[in-house]
Formats: sequence, C-alpha cells, structure tokens
Amino acid sequence: MLLDTASLYFRAFYGVPDKITAPDGSPINAARGLLDIVTKLITLYEPTHVIACWDDDWRPQWRVDLIPSYKTHRVVEVVAGAPDVEEVPDPLEAQIPLIRETLGALRIPIIGVEAHEADDVIGTLATKSTLPVDIVTGDRDLFQLVDDARDVRVIYTARGMSNLEIVTDEVVAGRYGVLPSQYADFATMRGDASDGLPGVAGVGEKTAATLLQAHGDLDGIRAAAQAGEGMSAGVRAKIIAASDYLDVAPAVVAVATALDISAPEERLRALDPAESDHALALAERWNLGSSMTRAIAAVARTAD
Repeated sequence: MLLDTASLYFRAFYGVPDKITAPDGSPINAARGLLDIVTKLITLYEPTHVIACWDDDWRPQWRVDLIPSYKTHRVVEVVAGAPDVEEVPDPLEAQIPLIRETLGALRIPIIGVEAHEADDVIGTLATKSTLPVDIVTGDRDLFQLVDDARDVRVIYTARGMSNLEIVTDEVVAGRYGVLPSQYADFATMRGDASDGLPGVAGVGEKTAATLLQAHGDLDGIRAAAQAGEGMSAGVRAKIIAASDYLDVAPAVVAVATALDISAPEERLRALDPAESDHALALAERWNLGSSMTRAIAAVARTAD
C-alpha cells in the first residue's frame, strides 16, 4: 500500500475539527486524523506492506522549467536553490514533524526523493513492485498507473473516507473513455487548472478521449494533425497551435517510474513492547489518544 501522504494529511486537516489540540494547545487535528485514516485503510485492505510516499519537492524545478505555470498559484515564497514554499496553513505546517514521528512510531517507512514529488515515488515503487499494489490518493493523475494485469489499482479518496472508490482499468475506461496507459496523454490535452497546466485550448475531455481512441497516443494524434488526417480541420488547428505546449507537457504530466529507490522489504508487523510503549507515550504527550491505540491494534491484527 503506497500512501500519497500529503493528499491524506491535507484531507485529515480539513476533516477533523481544529478544536482538537495537544495539552499545550498545539494543533494536532491533521496528525490525529491521519492516524484514523491509516487505521481504516489497514483494517479494510489488510496490506502486507505500507509506505508513506513523501513530497521532498512538491514543485520540482525541472517541471517548472518545462511549464513555468506549473503549480504557480500555490507558491507563497520563491526560494533560490531550494524548493519553493507551498501555500500550507500554518496549523498544518506545524504538524508535519509530528506526522512523520507518528508514522515512524508505527514502523511505516517514509520515502521521498530529492527534486521529485510523492507521485514520482509512487510511480517508481508501483512499477517495480512484484506484489499487488494499492495506491491511496485523491489525485486522479495517478490513474495513469492503474494496471489490472499487474494488480495495480488506486484507492481513490476524493469523495471522502466513507466513500472510497477502487479504480481499475474498467473504471478509468468507463469514466473517461481511455485506458489507464492513455491517461497521461488524456490529462495533458485536457489540462488541469489545479496544477497550472493549460491543456490544449478548445480540447476538452470528450475530444481528447475521441482522439486517443482513434490515434492511440499523443504522438499518433500529433502525426495525424500534421498529415491532416483523421480529425476535423478545427481540431487539427488546435493541436498544431498547441505544439510548443505539447512538446514539453508530457514530461511534466507523466509520473517518474525509474527512480533509484526500492521498497523496504520488511512487512507490516505488530509493535514489540518497547515500540508500543514509545508509541503510547507519544500519543499521551500529544493527546493522540485512542487514534494511536486503534492504529497499533490495526497493525497487529493485519500483521497476524
């Protein structure tokens, strides 16, 4: 099970009341909510391994160099020679160290890669895995990794933790009219305002899907547009007009699948007495209470 960790702790932050605090008044709603999310996921899906994938760089410069508008609207401070500062509520930012500590207390490894996003970590680990893979995310960009033949699916959280959706090849094809292997090209053409990706002007989801059904992939679509074949003059003009964008966007939209990382081999296991004492002491110090107790129990049940 690969966790898109930031996606989940943002969901926890906005889903758990901020009146829940530590004894000193510090906010803990995101940390406590994330523990509850992890507990539910482990209980429902019984993974053998759980990995918290991390944004070591939420807006890599190499992606920005290709498309300067990439996630621009979420930047609050540009930092020379380091990742730009993302717009994150201060009460959530203050909880990030605690979130990492609670994951560590449950022996859930955290993996990030310099100059890459959690999506890239997920893409690499999912591609390299010899085990079935569940990707937990609220980001539909990761639909490009779905692969029934390799038992890779997405547990999609966009409708909330009470309405989790299992995304398979059939779901992607039924919803968008494309295969998961075509989804990155589909997303490139459609664009995504939340990521600052303009897309191809005048080409929406329906047209993008129709083009991919007819021509297979973006290279095929562009070749057909240049040849003046297989599409209307209006669509052809839109594809050609977007040539500069289409030269670079696929590299931005596609998640990395060949980073120099591998999944830890150790399976999810019950905490030993010393580890359990440490986790419970952490919970008492920060008022994580029953959220930590339930998480410890869920890990032990699943490991058994």
